[in-house]
Amino acid sequence: METPQSKPQDTKQVFRQCGACSHTFAHILNREFGHPDELAELALNPLAGGIMNQGHQCGMIWGAALAVGAESYRKHKDIDMATAVAVTATQHLVDSFENRSNTVNCKEILGYSISNVFGIVRLMLTTTIKGMENSKCMNLAEDWAPEAIQSGKDGLKEQIELTQKPVSCASEVVKRMGGSEEEQMMVSGFAGGLGLSGQACGALSAAIWMKTLNWCRKNPGKLPPYIKNKVTEKVLNTFKEINNNEMLCQMITGQHFETINDHSEFINNGGCEDLIEALAGT
Repeated sequence: METPQSKPQDTKQVFRQCGACSHTFAHILNREFGHPDELAELALNPLAGGIMNQGHQCGMIWGAALAVGAESYRKHKDIDMATAVAVTATQHLVDSFENRSNTVNCKEILGYSISNVFGIVRLMLTTTIKGMENSKCMNLAEDWAPEAIQSGKDGLKEQIELTQKPVSCASEVVKRMGGSEEEQMMVSGFAGGLGLSGQACGALSAAIWMKTLNWCRKNPGKLPPYIKNKVTEKVLNTFKEINNNEMLCQMITGQHFETINDHSEFINNGGCEDLIEALAGT
């Protein structure tokens, strides 16, 4: 039986080992909880750079959210409670990250876009000049890691009174893609643009993760392509076509969900049905 991490992990060393910020934080929190899941962690790689280098929510948050979703599933036999707690814990993570960095978005943290070759070259040059150890991402990861662990644990301890069955758009996508109950719960906190924050779509990130997880299972020992990844590019392109390139949950849905009940009612009433079905079918 796995046991929680007995001593603090060297965040920068883990970052070097994992290569992607999203992978790094799932790795760190999963080991803090005593339950490593290397394939699920590796499958998060495309969410780095704010979802496939699109500059939205930092991959560190996506990775941490996946880990607290998995932990919520282990802690709660009741799936409804596991979903609600995962969303709440993800809200804690988002708030903690924003308090640390003043933004959740990769593009704003870096100060420029890495959605094109010029941005990627700029990032590589900046990292080479300063050294990877002193890069903005490395330093932020080191600063936020203990706060991510604590905020995740705090969120998982929240006492929640359920008044209706909670629904996560992200979990629904993974379910329709054939994901297990545990995999559905892992992404449950992605709901509503990650913890109901209204930012870039959590269902999109869930679909990207699930497609990559399946790819990793079929290609053991290989790293999922970070650039020109045909599998994930198909998911992103499908999403953009449906939404006319709009990425933000609050713009797509026309509302900002205050509670998990608000989000659940929206989904139960057919909200984002076409989008969920399209993502699941990619």
